[in-house]
Amino acid sequence: MPIRRFGGHRSLVPYSQTSKLSYGYTKMNISRSDYRVFSANSSTACTELAKRITERLGVELGRSVVYQESNTETRVEVKESVRGQDIFIIQTIPRDVNTAVMELLVMAYALKTSCAKNIIGVIPYFPYSKQCKMRKRGSIVCKLLASMLAKAGLTHIITMDLHQKEIQGFFNFPIDNLRASPFLIQYIQEEIPDYRNAVIVAKSPSAAKRAQAYAERLRLGLAVMHGEAQHSESDMADGRHSPPLSRTTAGHTGLELPLMMPKEKPPITVVGDVGGRIAIIVDDIIDDVEDFVAAAESLKERGAYKIYIMATHGLLSAEAPRLIEESAIDEVVVTNTVPHEVQKLQCPKIKTVDVSLILAEAIRRIHNGESMSYLFRNITVDD
Repeated sequence: MPIRRFGGHRSLVPYSQTSKLSYGYTKMNISRSDYRVFSANSSTACTELAKRITERLGVELGRSVVYQESNTETRVEVKESVRGQDIFIIQTIPRDVNTAVMELLVMAYALKTSCAKNIIGVIPYFPYSKQCKMRKRGSIVCKLLASMLAKAGLTHIITMDLHQKEIQGFFNFPIDNLRASPFLIQYIQEEIPDYRNAVIVAKSPSAAKRAQAYAERLRLGLAVMHGEAQHSESDMADGRHSPPLSRTTAGHTGLELPLMMPKEKPPITVVGDVGGRIAIIVDDIIDDVEDFVAAAESLKERGAYKIYIMATHGLLSAEAPRLIEESAIDEVVVTNTVPHEVQKLQCPKIKTVDVSLILAEAIRRIHNGESMSYLFRNITVDD
């Protein structure tokens, strides 16, 4: 049996048991003790994921107090020494996004001024990730948030299924973009009866690569939807399509540029056969569900007898639970990167997949200086 050294002491634990991720494990032993795990949420509903992660790691959640003053200012008090230690801040994002962002920034800065060695943010759903492109005369808010986190003291980020992978380029420190697809694929295989008769559906052409990755791993067919029900971000107007004000100069009539015809969405169409099949729509975020409801109705009309929606981040804002309950959708499966217990009470069709295991393993590997490549095995650029 190979022997591993931890902090100068010999251990008879096989290397394979300490370096590999096993989905059967419930707790993980961290060899070094100079680290702490904190939750930056002031809401008790948002600390559930942090508790699950610390239980798997076999450690206690760091002692701190996060609360809002009467004037809504955020205050953070760290109740134990963090000098020279690796600190992991777990921050789940509730509906009040801006408060959660301030809680994370204030806690990171408090730990920085308390002489923490490394400050790693565990942010399963990265906020403002949809605002990662220029829109007319707006701003790329995701880049602004990345700069704020770096200034506050973060030295590393663990997140999951970024809305656009290019967001990683906004940071000047390491960022690990984990994937939830292994857990969602496992749910499909274990919880959907007769899943071999299913077809993976992309509700827009922009989601086709993600859907293709699921279809290839499950050995299933692929269908792509296109039409007026989908609103691709690439179709939204930005400043590059905004012509300058017309200016007439004496003796000069200006250039005659070719006229760009406006886009017109065709009626919704489905490329692929869904008749008599189970349709599984996959995406990274489900927030406003109107597009998903329209897609489900269209798939029903074309003969699909069951409709499932699989997404990593279940924001489920506004009237989403009611619309799902009244729609042709049979089940919505999301992970616990975002708290949605209230929505589940309003709509029993919403199911949750726990991803705390991979987040805990990422924390263990980063703290021990181990390679993260095992968590990205069989992951391609398009996944």
